[in-house]
This record gives sequence, structure tokens and C-alpha cells, in this order.
Amino acid sequence: MKILVLIAAVYLGYRFLRHWMGHGTITNRKYSGRENREIDDLMVKDPVCEVYIPKNEGIRLVADGKEYYFCSSRCKDTFLENRRRH
Repeated sequence: MKILVLIAAVYLGYRFLRHWMGHGTITNRKYSGRENREIDDLMVKDPVCEVYIPKNEGIRLVADGKEYYFCSSRCKDTFLENRRRH
């Protein structure tokens, strides 16, 4: 029982110090050199495997005036092959 109380006291002390020093809050952080609460990148859905990826990391393809983003060249090739078949 004493160990549980000690663990709880250490945890609460850690949380208090972290809050007091201002660390761990999103308002004090910057990502990619941008100001807080600014979108760093958009997530897009791969039309083949249906996973979401950051737009700037995706493989871009423009087909029929529409942009598509893929997680890999394999998904892009599969997409193009399916378009040729139809």
C-alpha cells in the first residue's frame, strides 16, 4: 500500500512540475517552424489501399483534372492499371 501512495505522489509531483514549467502544452510548441495551431500538413486518403497519409509525403498523380495521392508507387501503379482496364 505504501508503494502505491509513493507512486501516486511521484506522479502528481511530476505532473505539477511539468505544468509549472510549461512543458507539454501545445500552445508552447512550434512544429516545422510555424506558429502554434497552424496546420502543418493535410492528410489525404490513398484511393487504392485507403490509408491516410500526409499530403506532402504522398506520390501525386493528376488524372482527368483531379489530384490523387498514393502512399507508394505500387498503389499508384495499381490505380493506373485499374483505370486502363475500365
